This record gives sequence, structure tokens and C-alpha cells, in this order.
Amino acid sequence: MLTTILTHPTILGALGGMGHGSQILIADGNFPFATHTNRAAEHVYLNLRPGLVSATEVLETLVTAIRVEAAHVMQPNDGSEPGIFAEFRVSLPGLTLEKVERFAFYDLARRSEVGLVVATGESRIYANILLTIGVVN
Repeated sequence: MLTTILTHPTILGALGGMGHGSQILIADGNFPFATHTNRAAEHVYLNLRPGLVSATEVLETLVTAIRVEAAHVMQPNDGSEPGIFAEFRVSLPGLTLEKVERFAFYDLARRSEVGLVVATGESRIYANILLTIGVVN
């Protein structure tokens, strides 16, 4: 039996094949999935409609199943901090969000280390987070 609240079979299967250093992209509804992600990654589309499922709901669920050692977020060009970053921090206590310029973030999302891409219905912009899986103690 599972000891996590995560029950999505495709996500669980993808996580089972990933390990330390592998990455997971949780992306908002505006993210260009077809052109700016690792094509070999498992792609899961949870973007049923705007606002459903949110990026924070996906993050809250994933952290019950994996340890996260690093988190990168997409930084707006004007240097402002989107409000969702504070919500990300709630689910990732003790971690510093590493801010990355938009096009550099796209480059990270295309890397071979990204094994899972989760498309959300998040309607807030810059609500993208790239998680690096940590070591299980």
C-alpha cells in the first residue's frame, strides 16, 4: 500500500524510474510544453481547465512522495517576484528558490535530467518550478 497521498499512476511510474538528481517540471498553463521540454520525459497533462489543477496543488502532492534538494523558478524580466513563489516556499521549507531568467529556464526544462513534466491548469504567470530530487535517507 502507498504511504503517500499521491495516487496518479503515471506520475508514480515516472517517479519510480527516477532517482537522485532527476528533475520534475511543474508548469503553468502558458508553458510551451511541445517545444521547451525534454521530449523523452514523461508528460502528464493535468490542465483540465484554467485554475484546475493548480501548480501549488501538484507541488503539495509531490513533496509527500519525494525529497527535494533544489528548486528553480522562472524569474520575470522586470525582477519582480510573483506571489506564487511564497506559496512554493510553504511546500519547500528550508529550501531557497533559485531564480532563473525565462529563456535560461526553458533551457533547463529541455535537459535530459528532466524525467517528468506536469502540465497544470495554473492560470498565474511565472508559476513554473523545476524540482531536483534529493537522496532518500
